[in-house]
Amino acid sequence: MEENNIRNEQETTEEETTEQSVEINDELIKKAMEASEDESDQDEEDAVSEYNDTATQFAELEEALEQANDKYLRLYAEYDNYRKRTAKEKTETYQNASVKCIEDLLPVVDSFERALEADCTDDNFKNGMQMIFGQLKTFLDKMNVTAIEALGAEFDPNFHNAIQQQEGTDYASNHVCAVYQKGYMLGDKLVRPAMVAVAV
Repeated sequence: MEENNIRNEQETTEEETTEQSVEINDELIKKAMEASEDESDQDEEDAVSEYNDTATQFAELEEALEQANDKYLRLYAEYDNYRKRTAKEKTETYQNASVKCIEDLLPVVDSFERALEADCTDDNFKNGMQMIFGQLKTFLDKMNVTAIEALGAEFDPNFHNAIQQQEGTDYASNHVCAVYQKGYMLGDKLVRPAMVAVAV
């Protein structure tokens, strides 16, 4: 009987121990699961925070790139305008200097033409003058200088300087009937207007 009591006590103790062990295991599992959930929540929060930080940095970099690109485009446009303006000014300066040079040379051309029209008994002298005048004309042709065709043309105040009106001419009214001084163009730019008389 005593043995039965001892055995019963042992069995009871073992059962209690087993129950306690199961309770402890349950508690440990519960705590582990809670800790795991906390870690999972923390990891999720960390991931969201890291994503937000990265997205913010990306947005800032994108904005900085856009500003730099805009600045570059403006600078390029400014430089392109400067280059075009400088090229245009250079061309205009060259053309204005050429016009001034040709304008100063025209009285010499006029004098040569008058000298060639005058009577001369020395053929060698006249031939020499014609050769020099030919060289001068060649130079003017190379510079793209052309005489304005005035005689018989309709009067144009842009190219003709009327100093006289004449009646009873063979020319129609408002047409150039006499040229007193030739006009010249350098390309499409007027160097000197033709000095003319206009039929009435």
